[in-house]
Amino acid sequence: MAFEYQTELERQGEAKGRAKGMAKGMIKIILRVLERRGIEVPDEARERIQSCTDTTQLEQWFDRAFEATTIDDVIR
Repeated sequence: MAFEYQTELERQGEAKGRAKGMAKGMIKIILRVLERRGIEVPDEARERIQSCTDTTQLEQWFDRAFEATTIDDVIR
């Protein structure tokens, strides 16, 4: 049986979970775009991208990935 009642902590937990899932999806897409464009992603850069949880930063990297010629163009 589902309950309409939820504590603030439960709502916050769900929001954090959604944000984390969104970040994971964005990371996969960024790496995929870079791969398809033939841009090499060294391990250090890959780790930086994969460890990022800031969706605003991920959105910036995503946008840059379309015009970048090097990984430095993306994660500057």
